[in-house]
Amino acid sequence: MKQQNYANHRMYYAPHHFVLLPLLGFLMIWGGWKWYETGELAWGLFGIAVFCILYLTLMLRQHYALGNQNRIVRLEFRLRYFELTGTSAKAVESRLSFGQIAALRFASDEEFLPLLQQALDRQLNADDIKKQISNWQADTMRI
Repeated sequence: MKQQNYANHRMYYAPHHFVLLPLLGFLMIWGGWKWYETGELAWGLFGIAVFCILYLTLMLRQHYALGNQNRIVRLEFRLRYFELTGTSAKAVESRLSFGQIAALRFASDEEFLPLLQQALDRQLNADDIKKQISNWQADTMRI
């Protein structure tokens, strides 16, 4: 696998992102077009049903997978902070957004505390934190 960095850190699940979602999108548009073309209610209902399936597919996938992963990212932050400082992360964590916490996971141990301090002092957003990382630690398990 190619070394992960800021430019290539986003990941896709090919069957979901490049097969299922485009197919559902196509079927929804096709059903709408056929309804417009023929005026038959069945095609309109087909398009609406496919839209509902597409919507549910997106929402459920995101809700379950990302909800669990976000909790894990927070736990990893707490553990890493404790390992590096020997103190609880509660006070620090409450001052950070989830995006900032998630961005810090890509930093090496040497960069973690200085970047954390910059994020707190200058309210760096997640993208700015990621751009400042020079020793990128890959996260290849996030969906």
